[in-house]
Amino acid sequence: MTNTTFFEREIREQPEVLARVLREGREAVEVIAERVRNTAPAWVTIAARGTSDNAARYGQYVLGANNRLCVALAAPSLFTVYATPPRLAGSLVIGVSQSGKSPDIVAVIAEGRRQGAVTIAITNEPDSPLAQTAEHVLWIRAGTERSVAATKTYSAQLMTIAMLSAAIANDAAAWRALESIPDHVSRTLDRAAPLAASAAVRCAQANRFLVLGRGFNYATAFEIALKIKETSYIISEAYSFADFLHGPAAMLEPGFPVLLLETGAREEAMRTLDLLTERSAHVVSITDAADVPEWLSPIPLIVPGQLFALELTRARGTDPDAPRGLNKVTETR
Repeated sequence: MTNTTFFEREIREQPEVLARVLREGREAVEVIAERVRNTAPAWVTIAARGTSDNAARYGQYVLGANNRLCVALAAPSLFTVYATPPRLAGSLVIGVSQSGKSPDIVAVIAEGRRQGAVTIAITNEPDSPLAQTAEHVLWIRAGTERSVAATKTYSAQLMTIAMLSAAIANDAAAWRALESIPDHVSRTLDRAAPLAASAAVRCAQANRFLVLGRGFNYATAFEIALKIKETSYIISEAYSFADFLHGPAAMLEPGFPVLLLETGAREEAMRTLDLLTERSAHVVSITDAADVPEWLSPIPLIVPGQLFALELTRARGTDPDAPRGLNKVTETR
């Protein structure tokens, strides 16, 4: 694989990374989950940016559906720009960051801890400012990620959040389902690679994309759209099926390229597909394996989207390892 990009190598490392997260991270997750159960937080706030923000979107659904927790995404500007942080006492505050270096995410965790909330850092850098600020740290163990566009750190974040949910619920069946995910991702890599290549060639001249999903895979839609923007510089917008019908559907015209995540809300997905067909959109469908529980489907389902983004870079001649104007670590305040 010496001629491949870091972007591709790291996409293909994901089964190994996910197996390591499960194998080496479970003990810490269960210790922290016991702390969460004992404090019984009234709600959860998750602070993140970029790809990690899409992992946070997944956290909204999995902690909401499996643990019946009300989960909000933080507005870091309230903590930094406006210096008017909301009340966080009695809550669980989670910071998700690959590097753990963004000052605004650190500020949310610091304020949560100051107010007495339970705080958790989910990061690939266990010695980072975020990890040093939080009461508890969940190290995602993805290894060094050299591609600017995150792949393996994203799936490791999803796995860690899913593990935390399973541990809080003390759900043995959920843990058994988690143990199957690395193999599912491995099979998805093999199955999706040729399909992604052919789809990317057909879409190589596109200058815009829609990515549609709902439920647990609302996060997947956003992450696929971000990967396309970062690596091929194409305007890509993500919507839930429901939000899409509340206005954005007016954009549709013959040939409009749409990536449709046919999972979860399947009846609604089929209605959306009927509309796309009626409007003669160019639809690329992404489906999940039938034997993957929906709450875990975002982990294998991101892989076809990553591969599609990779193949678009090849078809368009862009370098996914050096996206213009981007750095691996972005520090926002």
